[in-house]
Amino acid sequence: MQTVVLGTSGTTPQDVIDVARHGARVELSTEAVQALAAARSVIDALAAKPEPVYGVSTGFGALATRHISQELRAQLQRNIVRSHAAGMGPRVEREVVRALMFLRLKTLASGHTGVRPEVAQTMADVLNAGITPVVHEYGSLGCSGDLAPLSHCALALMGEGDAEGPDGELRPAGELLAAHGIAPVELKEKEGLALLNGTDGMLGMLIMALADLDTLYKSADITAALSLEALLGTEKILEPELHAIRPHPGQAASAANMLAVLKGSELTGHAQAGEAPRVQDAYSVRCAPQVAGAGRDTMAHARLVAERELAAAVDNPVVLADGRVASNGNFHGAPVAYVLDFLAIAAADLGSIAERRTDRLLDKNRSHGLPPFLAEDAGVDSGLMIAQYTQAALVSEMKRLAVPASADSIPSSAMQEDHVSMGWSAARKLRTAIGNLNRIIAVELYAATRGVELREGLTPAPASRAAIAALRAAGVEGPGPDRFLAPDLAAADTFVREGKLVAAVEPFTGPLA
Repeated sequence: MQTVVLGTSGTTPQDVIDVARHGARVELSTEAVQALAAARSVIDALAAKPEPVYGVSTGFGALATRHISQELRAQLQRNIVRSHAAGMGPRVEREVVRALMFLRLKTLASGHTGVRPEVAQTMADVLNAGITPVVHEYGSLGCSGDLAPLSHCALALMGEGDAEGPDGELRPAGELLAAHGIAPVELKEKEGLALLNGTDGMLGMLIMALADLDTLYKSADITAALSLEALLGTEKILEPELHAIRPHPGQAASAANMLAVLKGSELTGHAQAGEAPRVQDAYSVRCAPQVAGAGRDTMAHARLVAERELAAAVDNPVVLADGRVASNGNFHGAPVAYVLDFLAIAAADLGSIAERRTDRLLDKNRSHGLPPFLAEDAGVDSGLMIAQYTQAALVSEMKRLAVPASADSIPSSAMQEDHVSMGWSAARKLRTAIGNLNRIIAVELYAATRGVELREGLTPAPASRAAIAALRAAGVEGPGPDRFLAPDLAAADTFVREGKLVAAVEPFTGPLA
């Protein structure tokens, strides 16, 4: 099994994916253990002084004015975890919880939080045992970080609350810890607070979203190329010289991907018998690289934000290199929340343009000779009419999901936390949007491949033929009389989501950008 070693200087997006999705083991480096011990010595020294220090010997948030006596501090740390574990609603996905815990552990390992090495090691042990605390959909305002979700994870470290075992069974967390030989942690000064105060949930979901969108944008370039072929469009709009004079990197990459898919096609640039020569294709075809390219450039900015956040130590207060313990506002989720919303906007637009190409393929007045709704016997058969309805419904929901969460704020903690990021909410709706986008691209793939196959007498590009063959091998049938469509659409959805469309064409195109 792969092992990810955490040092003091952050981690990588691939490490997050490996731990969250693939169950990689986590180890703390010697450097991290030493940094943890050094920072803890600072906290212990402050805890012994009579002067109050926020998070060490005081209450929290609006209650920070109360000095907490020595005998009540362990109870204070337990209480903050218990009281903040106040989430409601459905459980979030296992991969999200694992990313959440791993990224909190990443910050602990930085040596800026002041927790003991054994607390960090317990979190690593829980991850490695495949124990996943129950975290709920609602509870985070994205400031101070993802408090409620992280609290549910911290609760499990204490042996309280519920968790899912490696077998998928839900059990009391204490039972699961005991079954794996893990002793519950007894929290000391600052440790409860340090386990809760970070942007880890929204960041984990951002990193996984970027991985999913990377596949989806490549898939969308392929389906756009297939639609261009099925509509007998021109590939000349993809020439590199045209994109060099508007130097957006994402646009050039999308155009190059489409051109690579179309190489060797006999379908491009043809006029249907009886039609006047076409000077220009519709915007949904001609501007495909511009729209997909803008989304790619948005992803590039989001990756930059994610990389900076991965290198950060987000906590309040923090232990600085000079030994000071300083309060700060680094837990505010605005940088991450903004890009999560940007990505939802870009995804909605990509879904919208894909749906317009699908509609064009199905409309006999605009499809340049294809049968109505790509039906076998239009009138007796409805073809893909309602598949496009489903696609349109998904696009409509994506437009609603594109409304930014980060433009909202709702005060909390008796007006102490009077401006919040709503980054967790932005991340949650982006996950829904990505699932919808995958389905939208699957419907375009289903329609475009059928359209290409109906162009008898003209040979599609080798990459297109490979995509069609792989899709058919996955159980998605080609043209023919009406049949139960939902299984075909579900199979196409899985085909796209698992990266099989990209894998089918890359032997012919080379690696897509």
